[in-house]
Amino acid sequence: MNETAVKPVLIDKEVVAELKFPESDVLFNPAAIAKRKSEIDRAVYLGNTEHTKVRIVFEDAAGLKQIETTIWGSTDKRIILKSGMVIPIHRIQEVKI
Repeated sequence: MNETAVKPVLIDKEVVAELKFPESDVLFNPAAIAKRKSEIDRAVYLGNTEHTKVRIVFEDAAGLKQIETTIWGSTDKRIILKSGMVIPIHRIQEVKI
């Protein structure tokens, strides 16, 4: 995925529970969507085997955000962070390991 022109706001993962997420996907290109899925799968694997933290850039209703945390799991619609907090996959722009 391309670096974004707007710099994301770094937030604490505990704030995620308070955010509102629109229904639309932030990505439109099928290749970018497939890459995002691959990045999430790798981050889940590393999170569970090596407790590796990743940088997640995503967009809520207010704008671009970034957190650095471990992804513990994923479903077809969400990633699961520590303490059961979730981020909708369709709002994630990139996951950097």
